[in-house]
Amino acid sequence: MTHVDAHQPSGPAHSSGPGPAPVASALAWGLHLLVVTLLVIAAGRSVIDQGPGWPWVVVGASSVGVVYALGARMPVGLSTPWVRWWLALLLGTWGVLLALTPDAIYLAFAWFFLLLHHLPRPAGLAAVSLTTAAAIAGFAWHRETFTAAMVIGPVLGAAVAIATVFGYQALRAESEQRRRLILELDCTRAELATVQHRSGVLDERERLAREIHDTLAQGLSSIQLLLRAAGRSLDPERGVDLVRAAGLVEQARQAAQDNLVEARRVVRALAPADLEESTLTAALERVCDTASARTGIAVTFHLVGQAPDLATPVEVALLRIAQGALGNTAQHSGASRADVTLTCMDAEVTLDVVDDGRGFDPPSLFRDHAEESGRGATGGFGLRSMRSRAADVGGVLSVESRVGGGTAISVRIDTEVASATDDTVTSLVEQIRARAR
Repeated sequence: MTHVDAHQPSGPAHSSGPGPAPVASALAWGLHLLVVTLLVIAAGRSVIDQGPGWPWVVVGASSVGVVYALGARMPVGLSTPWVRWWLALLLGTWGVLLALTPDAIYLAFAWFFLLLHHLPRPAGLAAVSLTTAAAIAGFAWHRETFTAAMVIGPVLGAAVAIATVFGYQALRAESEQRRRLILELDCTRAELATVQHRSGVLDERERLAREIHDTLAQGLSSIQLLLRAAGRSLDPERGVDLVRAAGLVEQARQAAQDNLVEARRVVRALAPADLEESTLTAALERVCDTASARTGIAVTFHLVGQAPDLATPVEVALLRIAQGALGNTAQHSGASRADVTLTCMDAEVTLDVVDDGRGFDPPSLFRDHAEESGRGATGGFGLRSMRSRAADVGGVLSVESRVGGGTAISVRIDTEVASATDDTVTSLVEQIRARAR
C-alpha cells in the first residue's frame, strides 16, 4: 500500500519523503503478493472443486481484489475518512467472501497489517480484534465441529502481526531518532569548525599585529627618526653637514631594506631573518648594534651563562621582545643607554632590557590603555604584544619602571620549555597553564 495515514506515521507500507523507503516498499509489495496469492487460491480451488455456488466465490474473490487494488492506487496523503471507508468496504467484501469459502479466512493475516498501519493504535487493535473474531466465526461457519485450533490460528496470526508491526514501528522510530541525532551532530561539527576557523583567523590577526608592530612599525619609526636627523643636518640655520646627512640617509635606506625583508618574511610566516642563519646570541647582538647605530642610544648586549640550543618559537619570542623593548626605548624613553642581557640558568632562561630613560607608571599606562584603546599606540600595545609573546611560549613578562627612574623589562621562561623541540613547545605550555589553573 502506498497510502500514508496522518495518525500512523510508520508501518509496513509507510512512505517517507518523495517515495517509499526501500524496506517499506518491499513489505508493501510482499503484502500485495500475499493478497493476490490467497485470492487466486480461493478462486482456483472453488473452480477445481466445482462446489455449490463456486461462480459466486470467483466473483467475490474478484471483488475483494478490485477493492484492494483501489486502495493500492490511492494517492499518497489521502484524507483519513476516505481510508477508513475503503477499509470498511474491503472488510465488508471480504466478509461476503468469507461466508462463501473457508479459504478466505487466511486473508485475515493480510488485513491485520493494513489495519495496524492505517489506523491509530487503539482503533487498529480494536479492528484487529473484530477481524480475528470474524475469522474465527468463518471457521465455525464452514466446520461442523468447533475446535480450539479454530481460535488458536487466527489469534496467533493476529499476535504475530501485532508484534511485527509494532516492532517495525519501534525500529523505524529509533532509526529516525538516530538520523536526527546524526544531523544535529553534523550541524554541531559545522558550527565547531566555523568557531575554530574564526578563532584561527583572530589568532592569526593577533600574530600579524605583533609581527608588524615589532618589526615593520619599529623599523619605520627608526627610518623616520633617521630622516628627521638627516633633515636637521641639512638645515642652513644650524649648518649643513652633508657627510652626516649622507650617513643618516644610508642608515635609513638600510633600515628600509631590512624592513622589506621582514615584510616578506611575515607574509611567508617564516622565522626572523636574524635567526635564519645564526644563533639567538648573534641575532641579539646585531639587534643591539643596529639599534645603537640608528637611535644614537648606547645599547650593549650581555650574555650570562652558556646559551643552550633553544626551540625556534622561544628564540623568535625572545628576539621579538628585545626588538619591541628597544623600539619603545628609542621612541618614548629619552634614554642615553640600554642594556640587553640574556641569562641562561639551569631552571630558567631570562631576557632583561634595561634603560636609563624617563620611565613611566606601568599601572597608569595599562589602565589608560584599557579605558581608551587608541592610546595603545603610545606604548600600551607594544607591552601587551611582548606579554602575549612571552605567554605563547610559557614565559612570564614583568615590567618595572618609575617616573624618572628608567625602565626594566624582564621575561622568564622555564628551561624545560625553552630547550624543548619545536613540536613539543605548545604541549608543554598547555601543561604549564593547566597546572597554573
